[in-house]
This record gives sequence, structure tokens and C-alpha cells, in this order.
Amino acid sequence: MLENISTAKVAGGWHKQYSHTSSSTHCSMHFAVFLPPGASEKNKVPVLYWLSGLTCTDENFMQKAGAFKKAAELGIAIVAPDTSPRGENVPNEDSYDFAQGAGFYVNATQAPYNTHFNMYDYVVKELPALIEQHFPVTTKKAISGHSMGGHGALMIALKNPKAYTSATAFSPIANPIDCPWGVKAFTGYLGTDKSVWAEYDSCELMQQAKQADYLPMLVSQGDADNFLDEQLKPQKLVTVATQKGYPLTLEMQAGYDHSYYFISSFIDQHLLFHHQFLTA
Repeated sequence: MLENISTAKVAGGWHKQYSHTSSSTHCSMHFAVFLPPGASEKNKVPVLYWLSGLTCTDENFMQKAGAFKKAAELGIAIVAPDTSPRGENVPNEDSYDFAQGAGFYVNATQAPYNTHFNMYDYVVKELPALIEQHFPVTTKKAISGHSMGGHGALMIALKNPKAYTSATAFSPIANPIDCPWGVKAFTGYLGTDKSVWAEYDSCELMQQAKQADYLPMLVSQGDADNFLDEQLKPQKLVTVATQKGYPLTLEMQAGYDHSYYFISSFIDQHLLFHHQFLTA
């Protein structure tokens, strides 16, 4: 059962928040959806799934990115899930980069996190099925995200190349098995077997990708991002893409940081990028 939490008209369309009990995370989950003007059962629209970063919820992108006008113009729905399971019975830590608010879009294998922290299944399987059942959307979908969510978007697209038309990311954690955020999260959720970590690392997945499964990717990165060198490492992804001939474009943007000021400056470009493949 979907429970409508809020509804607001915006850019001629509708922004709505919902909660539901998830079979993947075994708790109540929130998500937000933007439906462009004219979306109906007779006029279904494609969907862009947006995955947010550490400490975020479904609200950050919807309130700060300024995506609605362009999405309304292009006829694209946007769906933004929360970044983790939440609730009194969900394990948590006194840390911004692990547990609640920091699900890393993996299926945890380690107790006590493996009961609830199954964000990969939630984003890839459960949420799209729910959206396609209850909203006027087609089965064509693209995926994007920021930081931890950029990691999630690229990783999920690489693991499911037939499910998405395209993938983009802002400031993604490009090589999580080789950065402090990723090592902490993967150790806690997945244990110490680094071969399991590799199943959720975009650089490793791209290295194994077959040409028939290539899909277009765009990465935007600010060169004034204070996490660039230690945590994000987009050049590692570019190195693999160059070796493989993978259709990934990295655009370095001078002076931009890690914030939503950066995202709001280039979100229209990302929507236009996805639009050409969602409507092909």
C-alpha cells in the first residue's frame, strides 16, 4: 500500500511523496516522484531515477536541484528514493558515512545490516515495479545520482545495462574499493572479501563489461570539490573507459564544489543527455 505524504504542483506537473512497507528493506521506505504535465495512462512518460548521496533523503534533490522545469519540458518523470532504510529497528551508527543515510546501494551480507540494508534490490527491482504499477510511466528508464548516489547510478547501470537507456553522475565515488568512504561501507556491509566488493565497484564492473552491454554515460565533476582526490577519483573510471572504448564522458567543471549549487548548474544538461536515449 502506498501512502501519499505530500502533494505539490510545480512546473505544471506534480511532486508527490509516498511511504510504503518495503519487502526488500523490511521497513517503511519513502520516495518522491515528479510527474510532468500531461502524464496519464494514455500518455505514459519515461523515468529518470535519481540516487542521492551521504546524509540525504528523497528531499534533497527534489528541493535543491531545480530539475522540474526542464523535466516538465522534456516529459520526463523523476523518482528519488531515500538513501537507506530507516526506523527504530534499523541498525544505526553515530556516523554520517555508514548505516542510516548511507546505504551505498548494496545488498548487505553482514549482520546486523543484512536484514534491512538491501538498497540494491530496492532500487533495481522493487521500486521500479512499484512505480510502473501505480504511476503513468513507461518501462524506459535512465539513472543518475550524486556522490554516493553517483556511485550507485553508475554501478547499477553497469550491472543492469539492458534495464537503463543511459546513466549519468555528479561527483561520483568512482572507485569505492579504493577510497575511505567505500572501504568503510563495504567492510561493514559486505565483510572483508574484496571479491565481493568488486561486484559493486564501477571501475571493476566496467573492466568486465562486454561491448554489447555498453551504454552512454556522462559524469560531471567540479574541480574545486574538496573530496575529489581522496574519495571520488573519477580519473580512475576514465582510465578504464579509455582502455575499454567505453562511451563515458567526464566533464570537469572549473570552480565548482560538491554541493547542490553544482548540481543545479548542470542538471538541465543531464536531463537533455538522458532525453535523447529515453525517446530513441
